[in-house]
Amino acid sequence: ECCETMATGPSLEQSLEEELVGNVYNYTSQVSGSTLLKKGNLIFDASFECGNLGKVDYISDYEYDLFIRPDTYNPRYRVWFNFTVHNVREEQRVIFNIVNFSKTKSLYRDGMSPVVKSTSRPQWERIPSKNVFYYKCPNHQKSYVLSFAFAFDREEDTYQFSYCYPYSYSRLQHYLAEQDKRGLDFYKRELLCHSMQQRRVDVLTITSPHNMESTAATLRVVFITARVHPGESPASFVCQGLLDFLLSQHSTAETLRDNIIFKIVPMLNPDGVYLGNYRCSLMGFDLNRHWQEPSPWAHPTVHATKQLLVELDRNPKVDLDFYIDIHAHSTLTNGFMYGNVYEEEDRFEKQAIFPKLLAQYAEDFSWNQTSFNKDAVKAGTGRRSLGGCLQPKTLCYTLEVSFFSYTIGSSHSPYSEDSYLRLGKNVARTFLDYYNLQTTTVQPTLLSPIQVQSDEQSEDI
Repeated sequence: ECCETMATGPSLEQSLEEELVGNVYNYTSQVSGSTLLKKGNLIFDASFECGNLGKVDYISDYEYDLFIRPDTYNPRYRVWFNFTVHNVREEQRVIFNIVNFSKTKSLYRDGMSPVVKSTSRPQWERIPSKNVFYYKCPNHQKSYVLSFAFAFDREEDTYQFSYCYPYSYSRLQHYLAEQDKRGLDFYKRELLCHSMQQRRVDVLTITSPHNMESTAATLRVVFITARVHPGESPASFVCQGLLDFLLSQHSTAETLRDNIIFKIVPMLNPDGVYLGNYRCSLMGFDLNRHWQEPSPWAHPTVHATKQLLVELDRNPKVDLDFYIDIHAHSTLTNGFMYGNVYEEEDRFEKQAIFPKLLAQYAEDFSWNQTSFNKDAVKAGTGRRSLGGCLQPKTLCYTLEVSFFSYTIGSSHSPYSEDSYLRLGKNVARTFLDYYNLQTTTVQPTLLSPIQVQSDEQSEDI
């Protein structure tokens, strides 16, 4: 949800858009005029799902300038990269300079590093931070440059480098297909709409079967979305962690399903994800600035999601308690939330309860970094727009998680795929305390702000 601070002017953006319109495909780097391909003449490729690399400039056998392909139809955004390298020479040492970042601020300045895997080592690992440098470079029209050193060690391997752990549209579809095979009576997968490129946008319903019957009493609904910004891949891991827990046989998950209906849209921008964009949709729209009046043709996924939310909000048999939109943050550490500012004191205090409880469950979630605002620039976000148009009982949040790390006391821990999944699990578990549920089916009662303060004080004692 954060505002993107851009480092370049319109003239550079226009020239980059004209030059970098697609990803490199098996691009061979070698000395100009040479026709003989030998080991060590690196071959770059980004022509795959979530791939992004627009251009390679050969400096020497030991150094290459790499250019991020801007988001489709929006040259302002150049952050996400994801590419492969093969035809390496054993013990070949190289420096990759990614020379056209559009952001002035980055966690790369604070120790974050790209991730890498290879054919023989398929688990993503972070490159040692001592080999990573982020700086403003006078040689590239004062753009920010990420330089990192790397040593290839296996000639037969293909190496893949990425801004952060990728989570593709195909991975999500495979995950959902696996859940379909389980035949769970408390899980329902439906087609919400199609994207502009005709990719599925799924809405998942997770609740006990009796809650799906038309005769059920008033129902509490928690609505969660993720991945409106395609480059924010940690959001998908957090969302999957939440799904893993809610679909499990854990007694807490069973109690939550008995008392709550969870509606989840796990990927709001499948075209942007597939294309390897950082911020925008196929048409170059930042979809998280179009919730106020989404167009059914230009922003179909947001339009359909908002329609469903409004229908739930107007249903007299539904209490739409939560809307949570999951994001990743590129300049801050830890997990934290953004909420809205309200004039009514009771409403303002009520929305502080959930993040305070989450901070008790999740060691990587920071209540101190959680903030409540009504910045004009955020008016078109899901949190702000829905907070203004849904009934006052609905609490609307943005859940942010760092691309990089979290801090516990003086300990500094980089996020992994597993720790992102764990945060999602802890988000799910927090609803048990919020609704004051026991691990047997009971009618949910809400905690008051006074109860939360009392619990915190007792823990401090």
